[in-house]
Amino acid sequence: MAQRPGFPIKFSTQEKATPAKAPVKKAAPSNPQGLGLDSSAVRQRMVQKLAAQGLKDPLVLEAMGAVERHRFVESGLVNQAYEDTSLPIGLGQTISKPNVVARMIELLLEGASGKLGRVLEIGTGCGYQAAVLSHVATEVYSIERLKGLHEKARSNLRYFRLANVHLLFGDGMLGYPKGAPYAAIISAAGWSLQPSRPMANKRSWWWTKQTMASSKVF
Repeated sequence: MAQRPGFPIKFSTQEKATPAKAPVKKAAPSNPQGLGLDSSAVRQRMVQKLAAQGLKDPLVLEAMGAVERHRFVESGLVNQAYEDTSLPIGLGQTISKPNVVARMIELLLEGASGKLGRVLEIGTGCGYQAAVLSHVATEVYSIERLKGLHEKARSNLRYFRLANVHLLFGDGMLGYPKGAPYAAIISAAGWSLQPSRPMANKRSWWWTKQTMASSKVF
């Protein structure tokens, strides 16, 4: 026969201590654009540097400060986006220095009272200059001959929802007659390759035919 327990029976009043759970550390939000690059202060510092380099047109400086350049460069180079340097964008092409973009647009605006009318850009590239032009012109037509860059520019510009920018795929040597006349035509760095003289003359003739009497071609 099993022996009965003696009395009084003692029950333990101490609960087993459960080990404390270590606090879960929340992962810091990733920032593919680069730390702090969405801040307008970063762009304003670039604008201040441009002004120190001699850029004076307030419309141009305002436009340069409005467009987020880091959205047009490769992810591995975003931390250099607001430096005054050109950066590769693929297919052997580069995004121009902020200083070059600003000076070219300032030359277009020289003598103008307020915004330009319709502008044609030859060589869209990654779309950065077209975005800046959208702030100083009522309408921008931009044509790119490299399909990969045309698609990249479309992707980059989709974020900005610029209703006055029209991207075209094709050879800009003959301009874009359907959008003429233009208040100005601006050619990107990719067109600085030395063409044969007949071709250069043909290009200049077509571009001039699509501008107004007071227009500028760069």
